[in-house]
Amino acid sequence: MVKIRLTRLGDKKSPFYRVVVSDSRTARDGKAIDFLGTYDPLKDPAEIKIDAEKANKWLSTGAQPTDTAKAILIKAGVLPEGKRAPAKTKAVKKSKSE
Repeated sequence: MVKIRLTRLGDKKSPFYRVVVSDSRTARDGKAIDFLGTYDPLKDPAEIKIDAEKANKWLSTGAQPTDTAKAILIKAGVLPEGKRAPAKTKAVKKSKSE
């Protein structure tokens, strides 16, 4: 499966990210198929530079963004805000009380 996700760059305690398309089985900072843009959370406000044409091309071919990448694509205006995925919660088994 192909994913749109972030790879981390920068020094210790000063992160900088690239938004990339990669195979879901590769390591976080492993080989990427394509580079879509950058995300710098340390600037105020956070700086997001995304190539919208490339992102839309990959989304139309079936690439799935991770939760963080999806939020960045929404902020960049590539994806419509629309419905967000429900929060992941664990199912809690109820015990029988007698």
